[in-house]
Amino acid sequence: MAARNSPIFDTATTLGKIMAFLGVSALSGVLAAGLLVPVAAAAGTGASASVDFFEQLPAELERAPLAQPTQMLASDGSLIATLYEENRQPVTLDAVSENMTDAIIAIEDNRFYEHGGVDMEGIIAAAASNLKSDTTRGASTLTQQYVTNVLLNAGSGQMSGSKTIGDKLREAKLAIAVEKRMSKDEILAGYLNIVPFTGSVFGVEAAAQYFFNVDAKDLSVPQSALLAGVVNGPSFYSPEANPERSLERRNLVLRSMLKYEKITQEEYDAAVKTDLGLKITPLPAGCYGAVQADYFCQYVADKILNDSTFGETREIRQATLFRGGLTIKTTLNAKIQDAAKTSVMETAAAAKSSEGVGHSMVTVEPGTGNILAMAQNTKLNPAPDKANSVYNFNVDYFEGGDPTKPLDGIGGFQPGSTFKPFTVAAWLDAGKALNDVVDGSKTTYPVGDTWEASCLQGGQYVVGPEDYTPQNYNDEHYGNYTVLKGLAQSYNTVTMASAKQLDLCRIFDIAYAAGAHPARSADGKYEKFDVRPSGLIGSEAVTPLAMATSFATFAAEGLRCDPRAITSVTAVDGREFEVPGKSCEQALPEDVAQGVNYATQEVMKSGSGALLDMGGVPTAGKSGTNDPRSQTWFMTYTSSMSTASWLGNWKSNSTSLSEMSIGGQVYPEIDGSFIAGPSLASMMQKVSGLLPAKEFQNPPSDMLYSPAPIKRDRPDITPPGNRDGGNDDGGGDDRGNGDRTIGPPADKPGPPKDNDDKDN
Repeated sequence: MAARNSPIFDTATTLGKIMAFLGVSALSGVLAAGLLVPVAAAAGTGASASVDFFEQLPAELERAPLAQPTQMLASDGSLIATLYEENRQPVTLDAVSENMTDAIIAIEDNRFYEHGGVDMEGIIAAAASNLKSDTTRGASTLTQQYVTNVLLNAGSGQMSGSKTIGDKLREAKLAIAVEKRMSKDEILAGYLNIVPFTGSVFGVEAAAQYFFNVDAKDLSVPQSALLAGVVNGPSFYSPEANPERSLERRNLVLRSMLKYEKITQEEYDAAVKTDLGLKITPLPAGCYGAVQADYFCQYVADKILNDSTFGETREIRQATLFRGGLTIKTTLNAKIQDAAKTSVMETAAAAKSSEGVGHSMVTVEPGTGNILAMAQNTKLNPAPDKANSVYNFNVDYFEGGDPTKPLDGIGGFQPGSTFKPFTVAAWLDAGKALNDVVDGSKTTYPVGDTWEASCLQGGQYVVGPEDYTPQNYNDEHYGNYTVLKGLAQSYNTVTMASAKQLDLCRIFDIAYAAGAHPARSADGKYEKFDVRPSGLIGSEAVTPLAMATSFATFAAEGLRCDPRAITSVTAVDGREFEVPGKSCEQALPEDVAQGVNYATQEVMKSGSGALLDMGGVPTAGKSGTNDPRSQTWFMTYTSSMSTASWLGNWKSNSTSLSEMSIGGQVYPEIDGSFIAGPSLASMMQKVSGLLPAKEFQNPPSDMLYSPAPIKRDRPDITPPGNRDGGNDDGGGDDRGNGDRTIGPPADKPGPPKDNDDKDN
């Protein structure tokens, strides 16, 4: 269809022609499509006042960008999710079936290519029709309807209810202006791209795909007639809600197409005999309808909603995300994500497990911080069902500990013995060796016993008000052991004996520097862990993402990289938004990280990971279980990926998993290496060869054996400072998660209580 330029609308060229236009309306004696009544009657003035009023109306239509869906993509370009308030896919007129353009012109504005924006002939015909019958036939042209929809899209104009005289006059004048600046085909294309077809489906391309699963260019005569009928009342003529009414409306459009010779009698006869022919194909909306990685999608969406780069207020950022037609490219590796999700669901699908059983995996790339996978055993869905959860098990409450930046996290879990490598790191940092022997027979640290803690008041941690009594699993293996064996076999008493020779603050500073922090930080920044012996075996809640990040720091020989999910964001007009790049710093000395890697590889050779097949690549790791056996972990890392596998009771931190069904089975005894570990091994086998891993570098020999302690000159990882507390707990005080909890957002349940001082 060739573009035709609009004829000049004579009534807009001179004052006399406007008066002629008003005269026609006056002679009609009716509102004539609601376009105009004599303004003199409303204003109590003569015709000149009407002209003045008309002249003062705006004559330029400001067109705001059309709302378009945002696409979130994995690193390979595969779709994660489509986020939108209005599902719209703008197309040019040559991508629309001629059947569709014929249908919409026939039923809405058969003189579209003859009038100049406001159809005087149509107004008179409508007036005559309305005088002769009880009908209220309208006469708004497609151009006027286009103007109305543009005003609605911009958030101005009549949003509901009847239009006022001023609304009709403004619509008319703007329609005239539009006809002067746009060709007829441009107006028609604009109209077809902007009009609603359902509550969330806008524009002919999205409508064709939604109702018939075809492109707009392939719409048949009956399909086109149906869509042309729907635009007159998307709810009233809805083919889904009101099929009989919709069919009647479609056939009315077909009669109009026949009347105006858009179709032949044979085409009409064939079309009216067909049913609606619906093939409803909704476009899943938002992260709830994600194609993959629904919780990662939510995490990315939260990151954008928290970032002022995308708008000064959260409301503006919301509009940018859901109406801005963004293309968001992320770090997600679709193959690793699929492997993680599959392993998690095969192990402990929430639908097949007791309520409260949670299982998640998150993978971070050492040296970049790129989040490669983020999976859990529930579906992101607010509907009440044990298989659903709106909480992300892998992330913090708040981004950067800032309560104004929610991340929809659950608040973390006690990491148990996965925290122990930080003590080993501090041991090596202090100039000691992995094969140094310590006395692991001590199980009681009495009230008043002191531990060096330079950051606490008085430079000491003092046990109290009760004795601190760490124990080993099964209450055995008390004796003299090397630090290396103590980690490999996860002896709590060896960890405590090691820490007793160190500055407690240094251990927690190293953990913080590596990337671990309390999951419920809410002071506007990430907080540090409480400095106390029980924290050395993981009594304070931390997220899987933070743990994966900190173990990635070991894998990258001390280079900590902040977690990163977004690589680029591009607007529909090609404009690039600035997004955070890779952010890394040397948090630990290289040789210290190498020493930790040596020790955690031993875990995989002779400790809790010895029976796990991690895909035949050089692997290090650590298991962890809290005292009630309600939270279990397995950490595994290679030179190319660091993964946290968590399985626990996300609704109660005191109820053991041994009492619950996990994937349809009840296990009499459970720890981190029993289910979380094999699940992680399953994932690693699925991705074997995908990210090549190299051998870990051995540490200097004096980190393995030292005839005498060697004091290395180490810069402070974090500057020491005063911290509150220090003389406040003994073995039985479990404030790690309880007393420090600020509480979840108002619509979330409170975090589980912690009562762990023993771990393995």
